[in-house]
Amino acid sequence: MPAPADRVALVTGTSSGIGLHTAVGLARAGLHVVATMRNPSRSDRLRQAATDAGVDVEVRRLDVTDAAGAETCVAEVLADHGRVDVLVNNAGQGHVATLEHLSDADLQSQLDVNYLGVARLTRLVLPAMRSAGGGRIVSVTSVGGAVGQPFADAYCGAKFAVEGLMQSLAPVAARFGIDVSVVEPAAVSSDFVSNIDPRLLDAGASPPDDAADAYADLSKAYLDRTTATFARAQSPQDAAAVVVEAATTDSPRFRWQTSPTAHAFAGLSLSDLDGSRVIAETSSWVR
Repeated sequence: MPAPADRVALVTGTSSGIGLHTAVGLARAGLHVVATMRNPSRSDRLRQAATDAGVDVEVRRLDVTDAAGAETCVAEVLADHGRVDVLVNNAGQGHVATLEHLSDADLQSQLDVNYLGVARLTRLVLPAMRSAGGGRIVSVTSVGGAVGQPFADAYCGAKFAVEGLMQSLAPVAARFGIDVSVVEPAAVSSDFVSNIDPRLLDAGASPPDDAADAYADLSKAYLDRTTATFARAQSPQDAAAVVVEAATTDSPRFRWQTSPTAHAFAGLSLSDLDGSRVIAETSSWVR
């Protein structure tokens, strides 16, 4: 593996949260960081965090749902730097709603950002990594990629898909010296509530329907529990530190959790061969 100062890292979704702190953390580790986001005019927080840390980051525009734009971005990075040694797929989007309240467009939106965007960027960097004889691909998924959760139907479905994609790719990529990993945070301090379908918060916000009435008590129980969980959530800085470790360690592995809580929760599913433990645990969330 090249020395850190010679390595180029491409990180998606860096305007805030885990992505912002991952970009700064990789720069502090000595990598040249290309920090991407949909709207570079929102890069002030990232630039200030980099300045505070005494490092530089290069900011570029990238919307992972824009196939042509993604291809152009990766091609320009390769033209300017000659390599992409590390790809961190961090860009993602949450959506909280049960299936009866999810349209096909809602489902597609979650797939576009959380699954197809990850697949697209990974596919774009693979040729250069193969030619170089190595690389590191780290995808930030979620414990929701291992454990299905009430009212996270679309989100967990997309994150499960990413984990399946990456676990399938890993042994093949390894033959070319490319290490593939997923990082699974649990609750991380974020704008979680802004992603909640308003029909869950206030049935009166839209015309009453049978589905809204049927799920009202369940959604209230879920939201009460989840609000309490996010009140004691892990900081994005701490979660990002694990992403940086996964991207830079000399002892890579496929699956990483960012906290003891995430470790225990993901393990609940990964050791649950008949699914009964997960269903018993998550059923208590909507009582």
